[in-house]
Amino acid sequence: MGLTRPWIEHFFVGPLQMRCSVVTDIATGDTIIIDGGDEPERLIAWIDAYEGRGPDWTTGPEDGHEGNGLPSRNVIALVNTHAHFDHSGFIPALKAHYGVDWYLHPDDTFLQTLAQQSGRRYGLTLPEPAEADQAFEAGQTYRFGSIDLQVLHTPGHTLGGCCLVLPVDDGPDHVFVGDTLFAGSVGRTDIANSGGDFELLARSIHTQLWPLDDDTVVHPGHGPLTTIGHEKRTNPFVGDAAGPGGTFGFGKYA
Repeated sequence: MGLTRPWIEHFFVGPLQMRCSVVTDIATGDTIIIDGGDEPERLIAWIDAYEGRGPDWTTGPEDGHEGNGLPSRNVIALVNTHAHFDHSGFIPALKAHYGVDWYLHPDDTFLQTLAQQSGRRYGLTLPEPAEADQAFEAGQTYRFGSIDLQVLHTPGHTLGGCCLVLPVDDGPDHVFVGDTLFAGSVGRTDIANSGGDFELLARSIHTQLWPLDDDTVVHPGHGPLTTIGHEKRTNPFVGDAAGPGGTFGFGKYA
């Protein structure tokens, strides 16, 4: 079951300007936070009270508040595409505030334990790494209040990397791909302790993402939005011109 007019907000957070996505069903106020890896105070202030510096991009009112006919929001879950520190480092703060479960694919459990260590390379002090409350399973659809997400396991950037499909009733679906796929690029496969493998990444994209509708909106972990159809046609690493195995490369973003 898809949403009608999903309210999606993007926050570019932390030194790597990672895209945290906040998805809300306007009809119910049910909300999920995808990749809440940094700036938790900013996210909490906006989600709870529309205060402070709001989103960098939104499908809803930029000055959103209940007076605009929008509901108060109820955060149902925290979900992650993968466990690199810029995507997961400050999950503990969001878990402590909202008291909800955090979902991660179990193949990234070890990577998550390294969040503090990885953050130190960027001069960051992170809390003790979070432990996932729930394990994502490939191919399953999860219902978070009135929001459905289908989990596609797409290893290659990390072992437990996943792409999360948001079905929409009155428009194109959306897919939150983390660092699996970017506009004109793919995720790096040379990051230590991540299980990166370009051939595996290309196979994940070809088998899990390319079957989605061409107009599916792609929300990468960094950089601009794109669509499945555009990337199939033009992506120099894994698109049509690259052939079935893809063209080896390390990708553009972290």
